Amino acid sequence: MDRVVYVDGRYVAKDEAKVSVFDHGFLYGDGVFEGIRAYGGRIFRLEAHIERLYDSARAILLPIPMDPAAMAEVVVESCRRNTIRDGYVRLVVSRGVGDLGLDPRKCARASVVCIADTIALYPEQLYEQGMRIGTVPTRRSGVENLNPRIKSLNYLNNILAKLEGNLAGYPEVLMLNQDGFVVECTADNVFILRGGRLVTPPPWLGILEGVTRATIMELGRQAGLDVREETFTRLDVWTADECFITGTGAEVVPVVECDGRRIGDGHPGPVTRDLIRRYRELAASEGVPIAARDDVPASTVGALVAQAQSGAMSWTDCFEALSGLGLGTSEIAKAAGKSYQQVRSSLVARRASKLRAGGRP
Repeated sequence: MDRVVYVDGRYVAKDEAKVSVFDHGFLYGDGVFEGIRAYGGRIFRLEAHIERLYDSARAILLPIPMDPAAMAEVVVESCRRNTIRDGYVRLVVSRGVGDLGLDPRKCARASVVCIADTIALYPEQLYEQGMRIGTVPTRRSGVENLNPRIKSLNYLNNILAKLEGNLAGYPEVLMLNQDGFVVECTADNVFILRGGRLVTPPPWLGILEGVTRATIMELGRQAGLDVREETFTRLDVWTADECFITGTGAEVVPVVECDGRRIGDGHPGPVTRDLIRRYRELAASEGVPIAARDDVPASTVGALVAQAQSGAMSWTDCFEALSGLGLGTSEIAKAAGKSYQQVRSSLVARRASKLRAGGRP
């Protein structure tokens, strides 16, 4: 089918989706973006992505002309209109139209674009056999310059590293900071495992706080791993028992070689495989539904909430039942009169319990 793209309040055909050549996102990379995944008709961790988008915008003093709830609805509606069940959403907020000067004050209003499409970042064999990576000379931007925690439209630092990786024949590469510590890859976060400790670089070192990264840390703790945010060097990668990278597009990819050094036994390790399984099961069962839910009667939702209020069922059972009906975390919280964090924590704990028991989440 022909794709449609959201551009500043309108859904237009892909070939008609245009922004001005005077937009400062085009001229200067002045803006922020998010990459979001949909699995099985649900948008995974939408709230976390929207929160990071607005945090990035605040960091660069970029006012977004809609609130987070409206932005989330744009993402959902874009998926609906493009009949996306399994796909990728690119959400972009640029500074907007200005003049040829650098001054952001000349841009009257930010521009919002949302693209919903499909994606296949890496071939499946890399998930089965593992990836070879190498370290590149280009260093990651320092936190005192353009902080990597800001997911900005200016990705030239990453692209230079990607070009070096392409020349060396690596699908992904490690980047170091100015002090020589491992920070992240061009588009992914990095984890190493050694002696039961799962370690990833801390945000203050100069990384993007990945949504997938946070999910894997959560799943690792549920699996009984000692999950830590610590600095480490290339030597720690070379001598790790296991290594993998994470990202919204990549998901979780095993790394079996770095800079010509075999990691572990040269095959994806058992912990990495287990975390891939846990991640895929979670992504398949959690998220904001794409389909409109006119088919879920308000009386059904109200009856479940009433049972929890009366003590006839636990709130956790109520949340799980509402989730099974297709309601997202935010919708469950609203219907139950609970906080988003309460609902999310309860559902995560229930799924973790089922995983420990060997069942499906």
